[in-house]
Amino acid sequence: MKRKKGRLPKKNCPTCGLEFTWRKKWRNNWENVKYCSKRCSRN
Repeated sequence: MKRKKGRLPKKNCPTCGLEFTWRKKWRNNWENVKYCSKRCSRN
């Protein structure tokens, strides 16, 4: 599924409030991704 960069899904990190976009490594698990980074998931 090809998408343009401007049309990628986005979420907000509950820890830092940063808006982050979909990444290829999350393609099979996007529904379960909550944090923008491992650092935020530890806090």
